Amino acid sequence: MAHFDGDDYVAGRDHHRLTGQILRVKNLMSDGVWRTLHQIAELTGDPESSVSAQLRNLRKTRFGSHKVERRYINNGLYQYSLRIEDDRETSNN
Repeated sequence: MAHFDGDDYVAGRDHHRLTGQILRVKNLMSDGVWRTLHQIAELTGDPESSVSAQLRNLRKTRFGSHKVERRYINNGLYQYSLRIEDDRETSNN
C-alpha cells in the first residue's frame, strides 16, 4: 500500500487506520455501483469525511490512479462510482 501524507499525518498513529479505510472503500466501491458518501459510510463504518478523503486518494497515482466518477443527484447531493483502472498497487511513490 502506498504511503499517506499530510500536515497532521503521524505514521505510528494514522497508517493502520487510514490503510483500513482506503481498503474498505476500495473493496466496496470496486463493484461500480453508484453510492452517496452517506451510503458508503454506512456500509464501511467510516465517517463521511474519511470516505470523501479516501475517494480523493484513490484518484492519486500512488494509490492506483483509479477513476472516481461523480454525478449530481439534487440539493447538493452527489453519488460516486469507482472504476478500477489497474489492480496493481504502487508502493514506491
